[in-house]
Amino acid sequence: MAQQQSAGRAGDRRTVLAGARIATPDGVVEDGRITVEGDRIAEVSGPAPDGPGDAAAERADLTGHLVVPGFVDMHVHGGGGGSFSSADPEECLRVVDAHRRHGTTSMIGSTVTGDLGDLARQAAVLADLTEQGDLVGIHFEGPFISPHRCGAHQPGLLRDPDPADVRALVAAGRGSTRMMTLAPELPGGLDSVRLLADAGVLAAVGHTDSTYDATRDAVDAGATVATHLFNAMPALAHRAPGPILALLEDERVTVELINDGTHLHPAVLQMAFRDAGAGRVAFITDAMGAAGMSDGMYRLGPMSVDVTDGVARIADGPTAGSIAGSTLTLDRAFRRALTVDKLTVDQAVQALSANPARLLGIDDRTGSLTAGKDADLVVLDAAYEVVGVMRRGAWVVRPSGV
Repeated sequence: MAQQQSAGRAGDRRTVLAGARIATPDGVVEDGRITVEGDRIAEVSGPAPDGPGDAAAERADLTGHLVVPGFVDMHVHGGGGGSFSSADPEECLRVVDAHRRHGTTSMIGSTVTGDLGDLARQAAVLADLTEQGDLVGIHFEGPFISPHRCGAHQPGLLRDPDPADVRALVAAGRGSTRMMTLAPELPGGLDSVRLLADAGVLAAVGHTDSTYDATRDAVDAGATVATHLFNAMPALAHRAPGPILALLEDERVTVELINDGTHLHPAVLQMAFRDAGAGRVAFITDAMGAAGMSDGMYRLGPMSVDVTDGVARIADGPTAGSIAGSTLTLDRAFRRALTVDKLTVDQAVQALSANPARLLGIDDRTGSLTAGKDADLVVLDAAYEVVGVMRRGAWVVRPSGV
């Protein structure tokens, strides 16, 4: 098996990654080779014959390692001590850097419920970062969510999804708004779902008290994402299946799952994976500022969060004790997928790279190790620990000895 593309400019640097197991769309290639030219993948192949090789290329011997596509996180609020809700460009870049070092080479900037004016100011900063290539877009989580399922969102700032307000937030993203989570059962909910779908923005059902039938109506109106399925929505019941079953059973919906061992029991995650199928699951972090950091006190939008033993909870106010996002990074989600959930490498790669990339409309340039795409990749050792991260052909984390 070989994929090759003569994409490369004169004078582009060449790097050959050899000897690793390589997760390709066609399966895992043993003792494979990836040739990177400039910022793109030039070739993915099996073992090369003995010979002098390309003397001009930098060669990295990755024998004993696994190379997978760079992770794509479509729902992340913060990390590295920073938050995307800060409206501070430097702090937002700190979040980006923290997650890149854990293998996430593409990510959405997610906000939390706030005043519409504050959200518009945050969107302006996130749009700048999207335009310069550090983010792939903006996700508004709230304020158009149910007060009965608000989780870590501040109840006093919630509001019904008036289409005029929804349209204004989409516009605040200056073409960078990619997704909005809302509760479709609220007044204006279905009209807002239709508005988002018509605007090319992913309408996500989440933080909802919706019924089974109302959720089906939302999907028919254009909703295509389940925001952190199972969390912040009614539990599945035999006489009132609620939104969970409606979202799981519909082939038009991609379901987000937080694979941190706190948000979902492993058996529930495995059930969702079986029912939805590998092509409809996106593992997310839903991470807040403590991702990649130690325990302590942090901020999530306007709220104080206490992180103890790696679990983030609202520290005070009417939602005190509620889980406040996660401290997850996607390399940990990948490792759990293989070691706890017993998924295959191919299944984990779909959930962490290919599926979110497709949903966000960036699969033409990332999400798989394919000739012609950006050289976004993660190098893992035998214990699935990150030892190398490459983004657009440049090492973010350089493997030892390379």
